[in-house]
Amino acid sequence: MSAIVVIPARYSSTRFPGKPLALLKGRPLIQHVYENSLNSRLASEVIVATDSETIFEKVLSFGGKAVMTSASHQSGTDRIAEAASRMNYDIIVNVQGDEPLIRPEMIDDVISLLEDDRASIGTLMVQITSSREILDHNVVKVASDDEGFALYFSRAPIPFHRDEWKMSDGSISMSGSLADRLPSSVRVFKHIGIYSYRADVLARISALPVSRLENTEKLEQLRALENGLRIKIKETAFETMGVDTPEDLERVEKCLNSYS
Repeated sequence: MSAIVVIPARYSSTRFPGKPLALLKGRPLIQHVYENSLNSRLASEVIVATDSETIFEKVLSFGGKAVMTSASHQSGTDRIAEAASRMNYDIIVNVQGDEPLIRPEMIDDVISLLEDDRASIGTLMVQITSSREILDHNVVKVASDDEGFALYFSRAPIPFHRDEWKMSDGSISMSGSLADRLPSSVRVFKHIGIYSYRADVLARISALPVSRLENTEKLEQLRALENGLRIKIKETAFETMGVDTPEDLERVEKCLNSYS
């Protein structure tokens, strides 16, 4: 199966305007994502899909490939669907443009998941080791079945460990400090937001209206589940760190410094 990585990148951002062009160790954020994606063994091509001529020109300036897309898209999925409609690939991988720590092994993993004919979409999860992350609604949790298919994604702590956790005043309480590592009996997984789509599935999802659960949790992947599409998910040992604010950029730079 032929595969391409499409990186959606828009200039406008409420919290961090011009984020893809912000410098990280002297190079634009989008360049880190692009060059890491190029190291995938299974993807034949990498391309940036943007609504910004400035981003478009910047990608070309460092030797990358880019396409212009509509400025009216409400999500990165819609943006990559437009770009993919002009291409002839079996699998489209959505790598977020604000994930400079993305690893090529993660891209290869989500592509390989679609070797299972039952899977329409592939994605990743990593085990949570901090109870603080379990309680953080910005950390998306996922529960899967014994064959690795996602059952549900939520901002809430799922599954609820009834024997280990207690409800107090409507909130979850856990023994010990929130910074403590979780006991081995508690297994909760964080969703890593990289996706592989079969080309026809991506086009279908983009054409569907926002679903009930998607609107409730503000999680786009629930649209696929609500419409009967199966998402296969693999556990990874790798973490990523998205950049939403200038402060996040500083944290990522510290991580990169620690690697070198």
